[in-house]
Amino acid sequence: MTLHEEIRYLQKKHNAVILAHNYQPGEVQDIADFTGDSLELARKAADIHAAVIVFCGVHFMAETAAILNPGATVLLPAADAGCPMADMITGGQLRELKAQHPTAKVLCYVNSTAEVKAESDCCVTSANSVAVAQSYPPGQEIIFVPDRNLGSFTAEKSGHTFFLCPGFCPTHARLTVAHICSAREAHPGALVLVHPECQKPVRDAADAVLSTGGMCRYVQERPENTFIIGTETGVLHRLRKENPGKTFFPLLESAVCPEMKKITLEKILWSLRDMQTIIAVPEPVSLRARRAIDAMLAIH
Repeated sequence: MTLHEEIRYLQKKHNAVILAHNYQPGEVQDIADFTGDSLELARKAADIHAAVIVFCGVHFMAETAAILNPGATVLLPAADAGCPMADMITGGQLRELKAQHPTAKVLCYVNSTAEVKAESDCCVTSANSVAVAQSYPPGQEIIFVPDRNLGSFTAEKSGHTFFLCPGFCPTHARLTVAHICSAREAHPGALVLVHPECQKPVRDAADAVLSTGGMCRYVQERPENTFIIGTETGVLHRLRKENPGKTFFPLLESAVCPEMKKITLEKILWSLRDMQTIIAVPEPVSLRARRAIDAMLAIH
């Protein structure tokens, strides 16, 4: 059997579904049953009726799937695939912030550990952080963790007072206004789309600020044919696949998350063959984190 055939055989044997984030390698996206951004994947994980979920992403994403679908076995093909941003705040540090701002609501980016989610009022993704913040009444103070860039973007759009954690995404932090200027010069007329994890000057210099799922929808709706994409380069595979008549350029070719690239087809095969690595969240933490995630999913 070929590698693909063996994966499909094991999938059927274990009643498994493969989910992949938009930043995964192209070959992983192609073999997945569903590819999406964090919000899309969370909704999918909650609705899946399968014995096994093979989550092609990083640790916090597999944790979220395990929380949302406790009846399924969640496998992470690369056990060491983590997220630097998620490691920039702990549950203990968040508790200290809450003590300093006792009337504030806590919004945590989905790029956080289950322990941090358990200390939060509501989870958010880059696709819905503004909608979640806007659901609170005027004057509500908000603690936002861990990403200072998505936090500042959400604060700008919602008008609330935010207390920000200093966390950030190392990959998006590399993108600069100079890169946008160079890209516009090289590709006149192209629209520049960037992720809200980018720093404010980069967001301000772009034509649109969108989650990866938002980018995928945006380019399908626009009449323009050329786009410069300011986020992790993995999403370019999906954009090109779904829009064969349009042209996409990375804002920065080296904007690659090494953690997202740890999963390969071979690791998916080994994961299904050996049923490793199982990601589980202790029940007390899972139940509290689930409340924050459900609060997010309830807002459209």
